[in-house]
Amino acid sequence: MTAPANRAARRGRLAFSASWKLAAISVASVLAFLALWQIAGTAGWINPLLLPPLGEVLRTTLDLAENGYRQSSLWHHIGISVARAGSAFVAAIAIGVPVGLLMGRTPWLAAVLDPFVQFLRPLPKIALIPLVVVWFGIGEGSKFFLIFISTLLSVLVGSAAAVLNVGQQRIRAAATLGASRHQIFWHVILPNALPEIFTTIRLAIGIGWTSLIAAELVAAESGLGWMVLNAGTYLRTDVVMVGIFLLGLIGYLFDAALVLLQRRLVPWAGKDA
Repeated sequence: MTAPANRAARRGRLAFSASWKLAAISVASVLAFLALWQIAGTAGWINPLLLPPLGEVLRTTLDLAENGYRQSSLWHHIGISVARAGSAFVAAIAIGVPVGLLMGRTPWLAAVLDPFVQFLRPLPKIALIPLVVVWFGIGEGSKFFLIFISTLLSVLVGSAAAVLNVGQQRIRAAATLGASRHQIFWHVILPNALPEIFTTIRLAIGIGWTSLIAAELVAAESGLGWMVLNAGTYLRTDVVMVGIFLLGLIGYLFDAALVLLQRRLVPWAGKDA
């Protein structure tokens, strides 16, 4: 094996070893936190009504998995929330990415849409609930819309910015070589914008997922957000903790799936062109 190959192999082994060390540190920190949580609860350092011990939360999780909550199984609550959010995410991405790309390439379209996008984007979506109920009623349409609009606005802004951040020298170089506007878009702008678009989608889905609880305020009778809110009114903090954990876990899984998809579809992300 040549000297450069030896150095490359050594760097690979060091990087692998470092990643495992960091993973071990992360696991140890989580285990330490869980142990401290359990000790604090069982030793009476914290009122169980405010923060139930970890063991009680685990028992509640098993009970919910077996018996459900309010005449609905835990899997039904999970499924309905994932279905509500997932359908809104797909629609927001399918509409937001193409429109955002057009905004980045078409100044007049950006001038038309940007004032509305920038006004609505920071607006707390819970403030829209009265209007949404009037527009869509108290069925699934209102819940879909709240999650959809929360996700869509971020996708629009990020997709437009991704196009504008593509290096002009690359576009000019392609034009100099005789590429048409269509070819420049598909072979220069889109490949260079895709990594940032995926990052935008990850952030937008995080924002959309957090709006789930606001969406399930609208006359819902199932869903993880509804379960957390309902349990809170009865001071069932153990159920609240289970719901929060599941919301965080599912949000993490959404993000992990997007990371895997990005690695498959955009393998050049993070690498010099």
